Amino acid sequence: MEIAWWHWVLLGLGLGLLELLVPSFFIIWFGLGALLVGVVMMALPGLDFTAQIALWTLASVAMTVFWFRVFRRDSSKTRSGQADEALGEIGVLVRAVEPLGAESGRGEVRFQKPVMGSDVWPCLADESIAAGERVRVLAVDGQLLKVGKY
Repeated sequence: MEIAWWHWVLLGLGLGLLELLVPSFFIIWFGLGALLVGVVMMALPGLDFTAQIALWTLASVAMTVFWFRVFRRDSSKTRSGQADEALGEIGVLVRAVEPLGAESGRGEVRFQKPVMGSDVWPCLADESIAAGERVRVLAVDGQLLKVGKY
């Protein structure tokens, strides 16, 4: 059986529909590669099966790499979960904090909206701050926030 251009078009459309069912945004590139092979087959009807598969593979991989390298470059610049996201945030102490070096020095601060994935964080301070006071995040040290009076 010889594979015709419309077989590739159907494969491309089928992969495009599969992308709608499985929203991975990865399958679409293989569907577009199949559509490209279908268009090339219309222009060059005598293309053998090995060349068709090679063209489909190269086109699909090239489009996938092109998408993730060129158009999705900013995806690694998300601030969610990064320490500098918390700097300057204002929160309310739910447990008093004592100066560094005191036995019960750690306090707990609650934010109105989640910061780095949580709305409550353990904190340290250079001065005593009573529960209920508003504080500002000055630094992030591992899993602890260093706060100061607002």
